[in-house]
Amino acid sequence: MDQRLSTSGGEELAHNPFGSLQSAGLPQASPHPAPMKPGAPPAPRNRGRVDITREKGGRGGKTVTVVDGFTGIGLPEKEQLVKRMRAACGCGGTVKEGRIEIQGDQRETVARILGEAGFRAVFAGG
Repeated sequence: MDQRLSTSGGEELAHNPFGSLQSAGLPQASPHPAPMKPGAPPAPRNRGRVDITREKGGRGGKTVTVVDGFTGIGLPEKEQLVKRMRAACGCGGTVKEGRIEIQGDQRETVARILGEAGFRAVFAGG
């Protein structure tokens, strides 16, 4: 009762189950990804982690959302981010000592804007 199967690649293993699909008129897969269309927004870049915290201390009891931990970003780009955040939140904001400060508890809106700019926003502290 010695029944062995041939592994030499004979006729039994030559059957291609997908052979009949070639005549079905399906589109062929491209070996290269499609190029970006002109005017399409670029894919978001990973520009690093930034911390979003909520502070009250030393502000007369008022809440401020603080974004800190930027690396490789200058003051002009921070000013542009603050401008977008102020418009989206409908409140005031500024850049102080390299940190972005937005009036009120606006952590969710600020995180969304930072995500659109390519940053990985992390809620830190309270």
